[in-house]
Amino acid sequence: MRYIDYMQLNPFQRFGYNLGKFFKKLPSNLARFFKFLGRAIVGFFVGIGKGIANYGKRFVKGDAGVKLSYLIFGFGNMVKGQVIKGLIFLLLEAAYICYMIFFGWGYMSKFGTLGTVKATTTLDPDGFPVTIPGDNSMLILLYGVVTIVISAVIFVIYIANTKSAYKQYEAKKNGEHIPGFKEEMHQFLDEKFHISLMSIPCLLIGCFTILPLIFMILIAFTSYDNAHLPPGNLFTWVGLENFKDLVSITEGANKASTFVNLAEWTIIWAIFATFSNYILGMIVALMINKKGIKLKALWRTLFVVVVAVPQFVSLLLMNQMLQTNGAINQLLSVITGAHQEIQFLNSTPLMARITVIIVNIWVGIPYTILITSGILMNIPADLYESATIDGAGPVKSFTKITLPYMLFVTTPYLITSFIGNINNFNVIYLLTNGGPSTEQFYQAGWTDILVTWLFKLTMNNQDYNLAAAVGILVFIVCATLSLITFNATKSAKDEEAFS
Repeated sequence: MRYIDYMQLNPFQRFGYNLGKFFKKLPSNLARFFKFLGRAIVGFFVGIGKGIANYGKRFVKGDAGVKLSYLIFGFGNMVKGQVIKGLIFLLLEAAYICYMIFFGWGYMSKFGTLGTVKATTTLDPDGFPVTIPGDNSMLILLYGVVTIVISAVIFVIYIANTKSAYKQYEAKKNGEHIPGFKEEMHQFLDEKFHISLMSIPCLLIGCFTILPLIFMILIAFTSYDNAHLPPGNLFTWVGLENFKDLVSITEGANKASTFVNLAEWTIIWAIFATFSNYILGMIVALMINKKGIKLKALWRTLFVVVVAVPQFVSLLLMNQMLQTNGAINQLLSVITGAHQEIQFLNSTPLMARITVIIVNIWVGIPYTILITSGILMNIPADLYESATIDGAGPVKSFTKITLPYMLFVTTPYLITSFIGNINNFNVIYLLTNGGPSTEQFYQAGWTDILVTWLFKLTMNNQDYNLAAAVGILVFIVCATLSLITFNATKSAKDEEAFS
């Protein structure tokens, strides 16, 4: 389509054209994404190959001190005068060996089976039951993951030890100065200060984010559910069985149909929750910023106050107001003169879902207003004046100037908002608790989205393996959509368009 033809389309036709264009380009964008992923994987293995080559090169070209560093951490540094640094390497090696002998290896040896000895109960000589503990699959998995991560860290330290030994060997061979411990530590307050600043945050992220994520991912490949709860029972590896239960037509059909239905509703909910808040919030922001509107500061302050109230408080309050004898039904009874008992949240799936979307608009619009107000005030007034001179009305000015500018600036916000609504636990759980309930779904109700279903699987039914599989699938979908959509937007392709 030519540009002049495109500009003659009305906003709805233009939206349909852009939507069709997006889906038409989706296969090529997916292909580009997987091509990039393939290159990254190839680059990863090429990097590993180069690392192995350099590892062998250092061993062949190094002296005896370098070669012994491949077995004894820090030896090459100590013989070159870096005694303290060498001793730190050696202490780390000794600590790892002790950890593996007295703790780590006991769990790693059972990691492949996650335990074979079940807890048993026998009677003592007095006839009282006594429990003989067996293997604990959860602890085996947890400490096995910890041991693997620690081993990976020690491997990195081991490579750093060989690099450091070879570097000092090269320096001595070339007659260069070999820095002492104080000199190297001083570098961490100067040119390597960024490492000093980032080391503690990275350590905390590793302990409290990466380790739990690895543990959760591995649970998706086990049989850890309410029938295999440790320490009384064992669970084991089951491969992709949990993922098959979510997509299989024959096996685990109830789980599969639940997953498909909730995935459809999750996408519908995310679309309505994102774009209703975005469009309506922008319109309200335009009304507040319009010339001639009085008390602008007051209106903005009111919306800030709404945001200041914790969202869970607002949602719990709305839950009570929407009950059969809640404030809204009482108000309707006064207005109509007849007793009203409208089941907003517990009657039909359609009513409950519409109610959830409307309430989300109420709690979500203030955030959009605050975000868009500042952007609207930065749009040059000359653009609107020129449009008015050319005969453009308010609607045309909005579709030709305001909306394109807003979409360009706020597209990253829209993407994160969409992904956030896919995982919007608060609105669904606190407002309806997933209801109305139904026997058609496995541990879920009609308004449950995938994240609230995951929560129920974990907390109500202890289906940790199935919940972990759901979490992995949601992550894959969200990450893929975010990367593809953002890279396809004008915000990413032409950053200087509105500068």
